Parts: sequence; structure tokens; C-alpha cells
Amino acid sequence: MKEHIFRKIYGLAAVLLLTLPLRAQQAYVPAPENLEAREAFQNDRFGVFLHWGLYSMLAQGEWFMNAFDIDAQEYAKLASGFCPSRFDAASWVSAIKASGAGYLCITSRHHDGFSMFGTEASDYNIVDATPFGRDIMQELSDECHRQGLALHIYYSHLDWSREDYPQGRTGHGTGRDASKADWPHYYAFMNVQLRELITKYDPRAIWFDGIWDHDEDPDFDWQLEEQYAMMHTLKPALLIGNNHHQTPYSGEDFQMFERDLPGENTAGLSGQQISPLPLETCNTMNGMWGYKIRDQDYKSGEELIRHIVEAAGRGANLLLNMGPQPNGELPALGLDRLRQIGAWMQVNGETIRGTRAGDIPPHPWGVTTRKGNKLYVHILKLQEKGLFLPLEAKVRKAVDFPDGRPVRFRQDREGVVLYLDEVPSAVDHIIELELK
Repeated sequence: MKEHIFRKIYGLAAVLLLTLPLRAQQAYVPAPENLEAREAFQNDRFGVFLHWGLYSMLAQGEWFMNAFDIDAQEYAKLASGFCPSRFDAASWVSAIKASGAGYLCITSRHHDGFSMFGTEASDYNIVDATPFGRDIMQELSDECHRQGLALHIYYSHLDWSREDYPQGRTGHGTGRDASKADWPHYYAFMNVQLRELITKYDPRAIWFDGIWDHDEDPDFDWQLEEQYAMMHTLKPALLIGNNHHQTPYSGEDFQMFERDLPGENTAGLSGQQISPLPLETCNTMNGMWGYKIRDQDYKSGEELIRHIVEAAGRGANLLLNMGPQPNGELPALGLDRLRQIGAWMQVNGETIRGTRAGDIPPHPWGVTTRKGNKLYVHILKLQEKGLFLPLEAKVRKAVDFPDGRPVRFRQDREGVVLYLDEVPSAVDHIIELELK
């Protein structure tokens, strides 16, 4: 099969990797095109996350293999029945773009080890191992470029199926022989796949996950700097992020927070210090990342809109997840939420896209975003008709957004007081301040 091809690629990769440590030891300096990509990423402010793989067929979420100790060889039999006949890249991308999202992030290989793209490094992939036989990553890449949506690709550093992966704290019940661990071989395998993902599908970003699997073994060396250097050599503009729940490492281009806004840690995964890099928070529409047939408890459209606003007010993007169904369709409730967000973004997106965190830090009443000399006050929760803003900049005028009705205000040395006609009841009552 493809093992003989991988041996050749492995040899070439090993030679390449021998040249990287010296380069990786140098301080990472992002290329000008990388800085441009960071700006474009921040301007998007909203993206859609898709967790899709063999686990979708079981409809129990993406961690089912680990949670129920499914033998890797038995699990692999799912591939022969995976035929998502209703997958249509154009409809996916169209729905996501209509929501106001600027990018799509999809799992190329999750912790179960199955590759959702055509790879020369393994036969265990959607093209070679399934009756579907199509490269969904290629189709999505082509459609994203056609419709002007940026593509981000998720890639797992850990693997519950491969025996060459040195086992960490998860995946112990999948029937693998831990004595067969071979880190150099597994590392070369990953780098071959990453090279393929970057050169074949031209993503704007690679979204890593899984190095927390060895957090009980702090001496384990993932060789990330060498890996990042290889990736940036292939594409200097490539954005690299890693969901390791720590302060960013050298070579990373954006910082992510899981299930929490920057500065919060209700989920216990985001206590790390906030860096000056572009920020992104990821969260789910319902309770799961991968498709779970019994989880129909989707957050309301209003709640999701507020989450986008709250992230933007903290200078972060929101990457909002849903799990596609095994037949290739996006869930009806997920599409409904995208439509609700899209309708709101069509009217109010100007106050989110292209903005940065506003002059006033988040308060219980809401947040602010800024674009040029426009400061947008997003009132999410207020029980009175007046609002004090601790703002030093001089205000030229204040109007309701988007209808432009004048808002009375008073400014002194302490700040600005806005006088509202009524207690705000909208999902996000927005007031636009024009600053001198």
C-alpha cells in the first residue's frame, strides 16, 4: 500500500529535520506576510469550527473511542461504512459565509487518528479507506477560495490508533502495544502530513491540539519549534496556533482559549496569561464538539450573538463549533443559529468586523469595540436609562447604531454619561461615539 511510499518520504523528512534545530533555536521573527495574515485574522472576528470524522458515525461525540475504550482495529472498521453522501462543500461554505464568519476551521485528523484528507503517509484516510473516496479537504479548500472564505485546518498532535505514538494520559484502552512507541517515526509522519496540508490545501492557519496529553510528563519534547520552523519555511504567511492551554510558545502566531473568553477560566482550561498575539476563543453551539445525536441543547441565537460581541470587546475572535452529521449535512439547529447570527451581522457587523477592543474594558453592562475614530458601545445588560463611561477621549457626537438617532450625552473630567430614552431591551443595544 502506501507504507513503502512513506518510508521514502520519512527518509527525506528525517534529512530535512536534521537541518531545522539550529534554525529553530533562533528567535522567531514573523515575516511581513505573516503580520498581514494576523491583521486579516483579527479583522474577521468570527469563524466557524467543524469537528467531523469517523466518530460522527457513532453520534456520541469525538471522544467516544477514548471514553469507552474502543479497540483501534475495531474502530477502524467504521471507515468501510463511511459514505457521507450529502456532503456538499458549496452549501457548507455558503451557509458559513452568510453567517458573517470570515473563516472556517475543520478537523483534518482528530485524536482517533483518521485523516479526513488524501494523504500519502497512511491508507487510513477518507480517500483510500472509505467507499466515499473523495478528498473533502480539497473540495472545501477549493470552495473556500472560490467564495472568499479563509480556511483553517485543525490537526491533532496525539493519536489513539497509531502504535508509534508515545502514549500519554489518554487512549490507554484502544489495544495498542505501548512498547512499539517510536517518536522519531511518528514525528516524521506528522511532518509529512503537515507538509501535505500546507502545500495541497493552502490554509491560512493550522490549529493544533493535543500536546496536553503529555502534561504529566513535562520532560516530553514535542519538538514544536523545529516543526513550526518547517511549516513557516513552507509558507511564511501561515498562522500557527496551539490549544495547549498555556502562554504561547515561540513560533506561534495567535493565542487560543477553550470554552472561555480571554481573562476568564470557568471551564478550567484558560488560566494562561493573555499575550499580545491575536486572540481567539473557541466554544460550542451545544455541549459537544463532534456530532452527538442526543445533544439538541443548542444555545439561543441571542446568546451566541452576545458571545461574539463579548469576544470582540476583549480583542478576540469567536470560533463557534458545530458537529456535521455522518451523512455530510450540517445540523438543522446549527444552520438555524448561523442564519440568526447572519441576519444580525448583516445589520451590525460593521461594529464587529475590522474592530479592535475598545477604549473601555469590559463591564457587567457590556463591552466596547473601536474602528478608527468610532467607538461602539455594546450594551448587553443594563437596567436603567443612563450609562457612565470612564472615557478620556473627547466625544464629538453620539448616535444609536444603526439608525443614527442622536443620543444625549454629557462629558466632564470623569468621563461620559449617556442618556437613553428607555432601558435597552435589544440583544445588543449599540451606541456609536465619534471621537475627536
